[in-house]
Amino acid sequence: MFIFKFIFRILKWVVILFFSTSILAVIAYRFIPVYATPLMFVRCYQQFAAGEEIRWQHEWIPLEQISKHLPVAVMASEDQRFLMHHGFDFEAIQDAMEYNKTHKKKRGASTITQQTAKNVFLWHGKTWVRKGLESYFTFLIEMFWSKQRIMEVYLNSIEMGKGIYGAEAVAQNHFGKSALNLSRSECALIAATLPNPLRFSSKSPSAYMLKRQRKIEHQMKFIPSFPKEGEAYDPHTTSGGIYHK
Repeated sequence: MFIFKFIFRILKWVVILFFSTSILAVIAYRFIPVYATPLMFVRCYQQFAAGEEIRWQHEWIPLEQISKHLPVAVMASEDQRFLMHHGFDFEAIQDAMEYNKTHKKKRGASTITQQTAKNVFLWHGKTWVRKGLESYFTFLIEMFWSKQRIMEVYLNSIEMGKGIYGAEAVAQNHFGKSALNLSRSECALIAATLPNPLRFSSKSPSAYMLKRQRKIEHQMKFIPSFPKEGEAYDPHTTSGGIYHK
């Protein structure tokens, strides 16, 4: 009996420690820049293991120093209801489930908040454990962060090329300018690469990438301008679409 009580006590303190530290970490990152993520370290190890030169280019900048078109472009490409949902797009999940019933190539329904949770706090993979933790951190992020903070962290931490992370790094490397000066079409091209930035490049886009770019630019018409901290989105900045329903 003593052994079972001891194990139970240990497990109880492990659970308490996990929940307390994870909540504190989420609250801290509400204010502290995210200078490194687990994926960045994983990519460095992969490069080292392959005998390649380690490449890690990342520069944190506030959302105000990122082109106003980039949040709209990534929403158009990755999560069109970002400003409407609370971390989980249940309509997109239902659509993906129906689609996957009849198609071999599966479609996901991960939101920008979920991707941020994965990028900042977790490892990449498709296990149920990781998905469960992703849901947990998504809930915490939506509870403690604003939509503006979620977008700021997302645009600063997401992988955008080999060894390239965040808006400023990809702007400097692929377009020779700051993230603030990225054009609407350049932002659409960056967003077009996000399903697989190691395969697709915004620096030397293929015909397929240019086609995706045009499609995203069209979808951007239906996404409102990204609101400032404390403001609600304005549906009148769109040309119709889901934000007018």
